[in-house]
Amino acid sequence: MKQEKRSARNAEAAKPRKGGEIHQTASGKIPILTTQQGAPISDDQNSLKVGERGPTTLEDFHLREKIFHFDHERIPERVVHARGFGAHGFFENYGSLSDITAADLFQRPKEKTPAFVRFSTVAGNKGSADLARDVRGFAVKLYTKQGNWDIVGNNIPVFFIQDAIKFPDLIHAAKPEPDRDFPQAQTAHDNFWDFISLMPESMNMIMWVMSDRAIPRSFRFMEGFGVHTFRLVNADGKSTFVKFHWKPKLGLQSVTWNEAVKINGADPDFHRRDLWNAIQSGNFPEWELGLQLFDDKFADEFEFDVLDATKIIPEEQVPVRGVGRLVLDRCVDNFFAETEQVAFCTNNIVPGVDFSNDPLLQGRNFSYLDTQVKRLGGPNFTHIPINAPKCPFHHFQQDGHMAMINPKGRVNYEPNSWGGAEGGPRESPEIGFRSYPAEEAGRKVRERSESFADHYSQARQFYMSQTPSEQGHIAEALVFELSKVDKPAIRTRLVSHLPHIDAGLADRVAKGLGMRDKIQPISAAKAPRTDLKASKALSIVLNGPKSFAGRKVGVLVTDGTDRQIFDALKIAIEAEGAEMEVIAPTVGGVLASNGSPIEAHQKIGGGPSVLYDAVAVLPSEKGVQALLKNASAQDFVADAFAHLKLIGYVAAALPLFEKAGIAEGDLDDGFVFVAKAKGPAAFIVGCRKLRFWDREQAVVT
Repeated sequence: MKQEKRSARNAEAAKPRKGGEIHQTASGKIPILTTQQGAPISDDQNSLKVGERGPTTLEDFHLREKIFHFDHERIPERVVHARGFGAHGFFENYGSLSDITAADLFQRPKEKTPAFVRFSTVAGNKGSADLARDVRGFAVKLYTKQGNWDIVGNNIPVFFIQDAIKFPDLIHAAKPEPDRDFPQAQTAHDNFWDFISLMPESMNMIMWVMSDRAIPRSFRFMEGFGVHTFRLVNADGKSTFVKFHWKPKLGLQSVTWNEAVKINGADPDFHRRDLWNAIQSGNFPEWELGLQLFDDKFADEFEFDVLDATKIIPEEQVPVRGVGRLVLDRCVDNFFAETEQVAFCTNNIVPGVDFSNDPLLQGRNFSYLDTQVKRLGGPNFTHIPINAPKCPFHHFQQDGHMAMINPKGRVNYEPNSWGGAEGGPRESPEIGFRSYPAEEAGRKVRERSESFADHYSQARQFYMSQTPSEQGHIAEALVFELSKVDKPAIRTRLVSHLPHIDAGLADRVAKGLGMRDKIQPISAAKAPRTDLKASKALSIVLNGPKSFAGRKVGVLVTDGTDRQIFDALKIAIEAEGAEMEVIAPTVGGVLASNGSPIEAHQKIGGGPSVLYDAVAVLPSEKGVQALLKNASAQDFVADAFAHLKLIGYVAAALPLFEKAGIAEGDLDDGFVFVAKAKGPAAFIVGCRKLRFWDREQAVVT
């Protein structure tokens, strides 16, 4: 029966049609989608593959044209990932991985490979703010001895779509609406949610993007993922599937939405400044490279398709094996020459690494080269130092726009009969790159594999893996975003997906939107599973830091601040590996209780508490009187309280707390009295938890 339906469908598709033809539907006359050449399109949802799960074909002219045009829509900034910040560093291998890959950088223990990493937001332009709710790019260029290897990933391990042919549609929907060019760096608008509500495959990604993963504390506290399934191939030609993970040494941390909004106003360069300051001060950020390794047997038996980029493999099923560390230890000399001109391409791999048939990855391999040629002015962007290999390279490519290096001598072709060095470089069957000889068979089709049809089970798993606070943040984010959608039908359509994920979530979002009608779940292509177990690895809170190292405390002082308490607190903070920043009535600082000066880093108003991971309020009894008349000082403590931060204090601070709406009875265990012998130490112990989550039910953020 299925074959008969397919044959009928193929026969219908084969009927000749006129380009640009109009056809009648229930909603009126609608033009037929065509290529730029006017050829009508039969399927705009799937790229042309060899079999349902096979590789994308080179002849797919519709995919090629669609991606090609999309890649050339912007000059000069990137279409996506325009706002980025990069740094230099190195990757150090723990030990030889020759049993699973021939990749040169994994052959010799403790060998260091130069690296450049660019972090970014996705949707906003170069001038947008750092704390937008968005996916973060996490792109790593490794300058290996056998060429450049780019791991072009994100801080979220899944993506919105399963097939690259939908990427232009996704980004068009997410970007500012074309008739008004706003909102900027936001998805809280009709176009985005209209598209998403019609794409059930996006539901897993939506859970991630509406979670705190989309508002990280800084680049130093977020994970990176290669997203796709790749292959590692050893010298004997044996293939092992792999997924790449970058795990931050400092643990995971995000901000609250209210904090993000205020940080964007106080310091729109918050993430950039944080990375710059960390490297310049010698606190080099570090990540561990981890590999999820699995074979064909696991891939065949796994509940989901490993070629589906909207799915993860839970770490409980395939543990992440740490194989090396990435350290960023040098800032760029010039932002434009390095961070802006660096070109990442998913197709930049090295011997020992290969692709899978993931249709999103296959399309990205089409896309990135076009993007870099357009953005950087021509085919010679590898001549730019940041993109040039650091190993010897030889080829016959020549001329073109901005060519800096051309072959020497008379020979610029291959094969040739000129001998020795005069004949130029030759291919090497022994060490040259060889694609893994996977066997492929099947009809050429524009179809989606049935194994890609489960759109809700992993979204459900992600949601149930969050702590109650994190689940609340997802619901609040959905309510906020959908409240910005003008068309009620779009809101209703999106919420109709949520019962498949969690009934409580659906009810909470519907209530937050003021929806009175009973939610009718949308029809699911495949019924979601209810037997998947929660995964601790999916929660930020459950993977937080083991210390307060790398964080920052804001200390509010006035004239007359107790010098002994101030010094004891500073010693405790710095001993933890954290940083202390002083906020005072003026940037000129204050005079402490013993008459000694305390230099200030920020003035009140210029250093709001949202810029710090924890705060301490150390005014004198006389100094606090002036703070009672200062709205910024009141906001400093009120925001710290609302954002669940640890608050160190002295008795003189109590009137300021009360003025800010925090009564003495509101002083929970997240407040630490530091004016006693063990006060500073107790404050640091509390700070290691980052937030006092028990307070969340008592505040409205």
